[in-house]
Amino acid sequence: MRNSAPRMLARTTTATAYVADLLENCINNKAHIAGKILHAHILRIGAFADTFLANRLVELYSKCGQLVSARLVFDRMPQRNIYSCNAMLSCYCKENQLEDAHELFVRMLERNSVSWNTMISALVRNGYERRSLELYQMMRLGGFEPTRFTLASVLSACGGLGERMCGKECHGVAIKLGLDTNVYVGNASLGMYAKCGMVGDAVKAFWDLTEPNEISFTALMGGLVEADRIEEAFDMFKLMHRNGIRIDSVSLSSVLGVCAKGGSGDFGAISDDDCELHIVPGKQIHGLTVKLGFENNLHLSNSLLDMYAKNGDMDSAEMAFANLSEVSVVSWNIMIGGYGQKDKKEKAMQYMEWMQSSGFEPDDVTHINMLVACIKCGDVKTARMIFDRLEHQSLSSWNALLSGYTQNGYHRETVNLFGEMQFQNVQPDRTTLAILLSSCAALGHLETGRQAHARLIKPGFHTDTYVGSGLIGMYLKCGRVAGAKHVFNGVHLLDTVCWNSMIAGLSFNSMDGEAFSIFIEMLRKGTLPTEFSYATVLSCCAKLSSLSQGKPVHGLIVKDGYTDDVFVGSALVDMYSKCGNICEARQFFNLMPFKNTVTWNEMLHGYAQNGCGDEAVCVYRQMIQSGARPDDITFVAVLTACSHSGLVDPGITIFNSMQKKHGVAPLPDHYTCIIDSLGRAGRFNELESIINKMPYKDDPVVWEVLLSSCRVHSNVSLARRAADELFRLDQKNSAPYVLLANMYASLGRWDDANDVRSVMIEQQVLKDPGFSWVEQEKSDVRRLG
Repeated sequence: MRNSAPRMLARTTTATAYVADLLENCINNKAHIAGKILHAHILRIGAFADTFLANRLVELYSKCGQLVSARLVFDRMPQRNIYSCNAMLSCYCKENQLEDAHELFVRMLERNSVSWNTMISALVRNGYERRSLELYQMMRLGGFEPTRFTLASVLSACGGLGERMCGKECHGVAIKLGLDTNVYVGNASLGMYAKCGMVGDAVKAFWDLTEPNEISFTALMGGLVEADRIEEAFDMFKLMHRNGIRIDSVSLSSVLGVCAKGGSGDFGAISDDDCELHIVPGKQIHGLTVKLGFENNLHLSNSLLDMYAKNGDMDSAEMAFANLSEVSVVSWNIMIGGYGQKDKKEKAMQYMEWMQSSGFEPDDVTHINMLVACIKCGDVKTARMIFDRLEHQSLSSWNALLSGYTQNGYHRETVNLFGEMQFQNVQPDRTTLAILLSSCAALGHLETGRQAHARLIKPGFHTDTYVGSGLIGMYLKCGRVAGAKHVFNGVHLLDTVCWNSMIAGLSFNSMDGEAFSIFIEMLRKGTLPTEFSYATVLSCCAKLSSLSQGKPVHGLIVKDGYTDDVFVGSALVDMYSKCGNICEARQFFNLMPFKNTVTWNEMLHGYAQNGCGDEAVCVYRQMIQSGARPDDITFVAVLTACSHSGLVDPGITIFNSMQKKHGVAPLPDHYTCIIDSLGRAGRFNELESIINKMPYKDDPVVWEVLLSSCRVHSNVSLARRAADELFRLDQKNSAPYVLLANMYASLGRWDDANDVRSVMIEQQVLKDPGFSWVEQEKSDVRRLG
């Protein structure tokens, strides 16, 4: 009898171990029915009090997706331990029952790393990234050491939120714990850096991986594409193929995204001999997709369609669409969007009708694509009708219509629509506010822009690069330089657009010297200038008449290969002309491979400003012979040149040809030029004839020019008429008083001169003072050159 108890205990332990093994087998195979039979057996033999077996039952039901059964076992357990709670917590999280999971997590008397990992991973997986980061901080404060699973989840959350500092800190923890080379943590670090726009760090994280896999390559390709480093993204795909990394549908879809963003021109060829991908254009990836047997993969097929549509190759898109084994709403939307981007509204509408007749219901994306198609064609009215008919006006649809108004110059309508959006309590995002800021800048609506700025601060958008450039532009267009500088200094990562906005805005506010200093700072910070940067800073040099600053910039333009750009070239011609070096301007003008109307106009202006009338007329004739179409600015330039050089008859001929030959109606500036030309020559009969016929009798500049000419030729009667017209238009303008008084004085008519000055005093009219400046050498600019 004394030996029976140990034998019974041994038999019980053996039986428990045997049942536990059977349960393990059921868990691994998700054998729900067999598990329930074992559950009944455990209850029958009275082994349910065994916490280990009960925990395994919870785990079994969790693995089989039987949440109710798992909860029943958990609630009836006589004794629970941390493993019981973790098993139930895992079950809740697996079934996305986060409220129940959180309630259990809070009630747990004891937690370990598994508890924290389970909760953090579930939050990230369900889109609660911010809450997961808060929980991670609590975990660290509680003294728990994160595992590779914790770090991978937290890094993913940082990437989704754009939390750079938290992401870098988490990566530092991974390095400290020696987990940075783990493929899961390494890929999460790489993905975090890529999503946060820190491509350099993403590349470094990639090369730190001992064995990068297809996820590593795909994540880095995505980051490089977002940073517009298209060639490097292609190189990563080639390296992936060379290293024998398995190319799946996801990686192919990713590289098609590269093709969609970088264009699908003839970048090179795939060698069939060694299967090495030298340079990968979209059509070749299409061939590789078929070769690898992925042609029936719907997601990949849609990526192919998107690639063709984004590159404007709708013929290839049509063929790919016709060969799809299966279509989805996404497929139809891509085709509709592709035709919309090509300004083919009717074709987009045809596809939408075809889509509906095929049994597919248009969704928000379909309607937004149609809305964009109308906007691209300038049909904002139809776009608004489509928007108003939307059953659910999503944020994307609001943004699309706002963007359409702004792109078509309906800035007041943009502001009004934003007001409607606020009235309907639709929360704007960074895109909404950037569009609004653009319209505020165009209208000079400082107060509305400030309100938008206030809306940006709470979600932290004001430090965003994209929104920051919009704020800078808005403040500078409204003349608030201090506000623009404050925003500029607060942007975390200044890109070329931000620098360009600051340079252009300062120039707009006649602060060209400071704009040039910002350009120098941009170079020192390592940001590469674009064509716009160079064209803007050359304009600053031109307005400063500073050849010592302009020449080094020209050197940088040559170095960076922008000399063939028509806008940069036009700005160079303008800069040299305004700095008085007309020979250098003409020399560069002759070397330009392509000239547009702006280029010709700049050369004409240069000759006009430097008193080279004959050369200006010659360039004008060359322009007409080249087939370039003159505009109103062209005629201002050439007529000014004729006026300053005494070429009256050529000027009259050109003036008379404006409307008849070129369809350009004369504007006040053109009348001013021809009146100045006739006045300088003393041909007042012809001048009076033009004045009597011109429609712009309320333009003060015309009368000022006439008055100045009359003073030179002592034509008192016509001078008096011009002065009376100017007094009528503006009694506070000092110019007619001064010019008339000086003319009387030059003729010795002192009483008349004094009378004019007396009237000037009575009217409290003050003469504007003149000014001059001296250029100071800029040693830092010479070094850059």
